[in-house]
Amino acid sequence: ACLDDAACALELIHTYSLIHDDLPAMDDDELRRGIPTCHIAFNEATAILAGDALQSLAFEILSRHSETPLPTPQQRLNMVHLLAQGSGAAGMVGGQALDLSAEGQSIPLSALQTLHAKKTGALIRASILMPAQCVSINWQQQQALEKFTHNIGLAFQIQDDILDEEGTSVEMGKPQGSDRKHNKSTYPALIGLKQAKVMAQELLQQALHALIPFGDAALPLKQLSQFITSRRT
Repeated sequence: ACLDDAACALELIHTYSLIHDDLPAMDDDELRRGIPTCHIAFNEATAILAGDALQSLAFEILSRHSETPLPTPQQRLNMVHLLAQGSGAAGMVGGQALDLSAEGQSIPLSALQTLHAKKTGALIRASILMPAQCVSINWQQQQALEKFTHNIGLAFQIQDDILDEEGTSVEMGKPQGSDRKHNKSTYPALIGLKQAKVMAQELLQQALHALIPFGDAALPLKQLSQFITSRRT
């Protein structure tokens, strides 16, 4: 139940963020996951309300009473805190605000990394640390997971930027070239496509190195990391 609740809440937050991200006031995209975006299929008001409802439902699920011993009230509270932190002003929403304010201008690489650590990395961090609340981990393992999420979160965004340059709308399930259309700062734009690919691989290796203390138990995370940096969707 603990892991199921964490996974469900995360997916609800992620889907809400995509619905709002596609709105005309944001990225104004017409395609998501290969089908019309919510505001195209229905209307803008419905899309806004759908996103709001999904966000509320995520925290309802995490905070609901359970008849099972796990998760404990403290574990639920910890997961609520991590998800709120990762999805709010300190995380995804704050990163999206930085992204919008950076449109039409070139920003330093350090600023781009800060932006994406919030916009993408913060929710990836929550997706790793929330399930960790369901088990007992020590301080060293906590720090290892923090390092892992930081590196794989940036690698994910770099791969996203790479796909926006060389992927196809069919592969990605969303419009190709959207970042260029909005004149956004991206890793390929700042350091070139070739160097962006090199950076993604370097971050992958750092992420994998952080998982060494977990041994074979980290195999699913290693496989996920490999997928993140080689995906075409």
